[in-house]
Amino acid sequence: MAEQYPHYIEFRHVYKTFDKPVLVDSNFYVDSGQTVCIIGRSGVGKSVSLGHIMGFLKPDEGRVIVAHEDITDLSEEELNRIRRKVTMVFQSGALFDSLTVAENILFSLELREDYDEANKEDVVEGLLKMVGIPESRDAYPGDLPTGFRRAVAIARALAAEPQCILYDEPTTMVDPIMSDHLTLLMLRLKKELKLTSVVVTHDLDLLHRVADSVVFLSKGRIAFFGPLPELYKSKDPDIQDFLELDRVIRGTTIPEDDPFRKGLGGIANE
Repeated sequence: MAEQYPHYIEFRHVYKTFDKPVLVDSNFYVDSGQTVCIIGRSGVGKSVSLGHIMGFLKPDEGRVIVAHEDITDLSEEELNRIRRKVTMVFQSGALFDSLTVAENILFSLELREDYDEANKEDVVEGLLKMVGIPESRDAYPGDLPTGFRRAVAIARALAAEPQCILYDEPTTMVDPIMSDHLTLLMLRLKKELKLTSVVVTHDLDLLHRVADSVVFLSKGRIAFFGPLPELYKSKDPDIQDFLELDRVIRGTTIPEDDPFRKGLGGIANE
């Protein structure tokens, strides 16, 4: 399969229409171990793209490749096999409020074929340590701040030992300290576990730190797909407006001493 579909995830001429066209001739790919960020204004198809990767949605036209397989026409049973490799961290966390943090993680762990009842507590403890919230194991999701719930959702996703994680606005509505914590966690998972990632975000600070490539969606089309430094060189007016709006909202440009500035090729403040 890898020879026929060399990219871990790929959209090939994908079209999707609801009341209006949402995705129009969308083409992009994600290679194994890479992080691709999908950005753009609200309502341009970012979350719809994640829905296609998970198989929750099917394209009107085109093909969707996931885990080196064409999933476009797969049955729900076959898609469940793919979902053991690719999991999603929803913006809401999608946790069970009636279960403790530990029980939420165990729920995902029990879906694994190699689930071992004997060491389940060690696995839960290890996952909570990995995401940096070991003290929250007996808490209920509703009692935790938004950022902590996102960390729990990541721990639950990791329990399934996926090859790829999809993140839907992972740093939205969290405080700066927790946002930095989640960003560093995503980088650590990429480095240590070699996870492939797709990140939908409005947070350009997160984008600067984690993205290998960027997909910019505008008016149903992919206005840009490529390395992050090239995004800032784009002459597309929608892209420049988006970047300028972010600068205005943040009230600042990227500091000269920012460790990630070098990765932008020195063009971020031009």
